[in-house]
Parts: sequence; structure tokens; C-alpha cells
Amino acid sequence: MSRVLDDLVALLTLEPIEENLFRGASQDIGFRQLFGGQVVGQALSAATQTVDASRPVHSLHGYFLRPGDAAMPVLYQVDRVRDGGSFCTRRVTAIQKGKPIFFLSASFQIVEAGLEHQTSMPEVPGPDGLVSEAELAQRIAERIPPAIRERVLGDRPIEMRPVHFQDPFAPQAAEPVKHVWFRANGTLPDNAALHRYLLAYASDFNLLPTSMLPHGVSFWQKSMQVASLDHAIWFHQEPNLNDWLLYAMDSPWAGGARGFCRGSVYDLKGRLIASVAQEGLIRQRGDVQ
Repeated sequence: MSRVLDDLVALLTLEPIEENLFRGASQDIGFRQLFGGQVVGQALSAATQTVDASRPVHSLHGYFLRPGDAAMPVLYQVDRVRDGGSFCTRRVTAIQKGKPIFFLSASFQIVEAGLEHQTSMPEVPGPDGLVSEAELAQRIAERIPPAIRERVLGDRPIEMRPVHFQDPFAPQAAEPVKHVWFRANGTLPDNAALHRYLLAYASDFNLLPTSMLPHGVSFWQKSMQVASLDHAIWFHQEPNLNDWLLYAMDSPWAGGARGFCRGSVYDLKGRLIASVAQEGLIRQRGDVQ
């Protein structure tokens, strides 16, 4: 694995402190506060470590309660809500400074056969020949705020290649649709749970900004206050982040200073791997009294 990918894997592994209690380190990736994907991935890791490996997670729902501090570790307390014959339910509370910053509910199920269907994968250009977000950031480096420039331009554990690039410093109104290919920046071990944590982590990138596309605004603009409010993932197939995955996103609605977004994750064979939904704050600061 690359060093940055190795660091992310360590970040998501967590330190067991006591039964049902885990501690996770934090990472500042250049945002004003703790990255939501980190908290989602770590909370899923904590929940998974209390469930038998024969029961993979099939869905999770989380609410962001308070901004997290990227300079502090996060404590994860797991409540074993239910262990049934087929399903298990876990509730995780992420805590910093003695207060909850995030709640997660996750459901796990034994592997079963059943009726199958799925939506078709969008017809978009494949990842070969597309330019990575890291390379695109280099092209606009002089416009990235100096305080976070080094982090934004540094190596990334997840390589992302947008099908169409939108300059966040010169946003243009566009349809609320976005397609991004992504995979691990290195080779991950054959650990199914780890690939799920990493998918949860990566699913928070690019999603909420999709709701801002029709309005020609960007989260980089000081006039915008942008934050995730909730996050949900349904796992349909086992993800493999060693191969390219397509993240197809759209935003069917925005209003009330909130944007709602949906995402579908497909593999190169066109299989639907996961579905994602999120609502977030997209407030124009000039509207706040």
C-alpha cells in the first residue's frame, strides 16, 4: 500500500479500549472541521467489530450532530441493540469533548439468496484517460488558500477521476449530476470489512457539492456554509476498492438551505455495489441575520 493509504487503513482500524468502546485517531485533510467520511467509516468499523464476520453490514444511517475537531481523537461507544436470527443492529455514538458529534445505526445480515434486479450503470467514459482530482488540483494550485494548499495538493489515499471537471473556484451553473471514478491509491489486503469501511469513507466525497451545481456556487466560496447533516448507505454487493468503482450522483432537490443528494456505486462489470443518500446544509451566509 502507499503510505497515505496505509495511514487511512490504520485510521479506520481503531483502538479497542474496553468492551464496546473504541478510539479512533483523526486526520486533517484540509477542511475547516473533521471530515464526515472519516467519522462514518470509523463508526462502521466500531460497529462491525462487535458483530460476527458471517454477518456483513447491509445498511447504515447516520446523523452529524456537531462539528468534529480534526486535531482530537474520537471515542466510539457501541450499543448492541439486537442480535436476531438473521439480522443484528448496532447503534454507535461518536464522542469528542464529552459530547456526541455523530450517531450511527447499522444493520447486519447473514448472507442469503433471494430475488435480484438492479438499475443499469450509466453510460459514461471509463477511468482510463481521465485526469485525477489530484492532478486537476495542481492546475489551480495558486487559487487554493495557502493555509490548506499543502494538504489539498498532497498524496491522497483514494484516487478519484471525475468524468467532467468543475472548477470549484470558478463554478458555472450545470445540471445536478456528477460522475466520478475512484479506487484505492495502492493495493489493499483481501479484507471485506476493510473495503466496506473505505467505501463508507469515500462516499462522503463529491456528494453534497452535486446539489450546488445548478446554482453556480462552490463549497470553497467564503459566502457558502456547507456541512453534511446525515448520511445513509445500502450495501448491495461486496466492494473491491482495488478496482475502479463509478460513483454516479445526482441531486433531485434543494431548498430551505439544504441540498438532497443520491449516489449509486457501480463496479467495472456494471454491478450495483451500493446506494447512498445524503442531505446537507448549503447556506448562503448573506442570508443569515
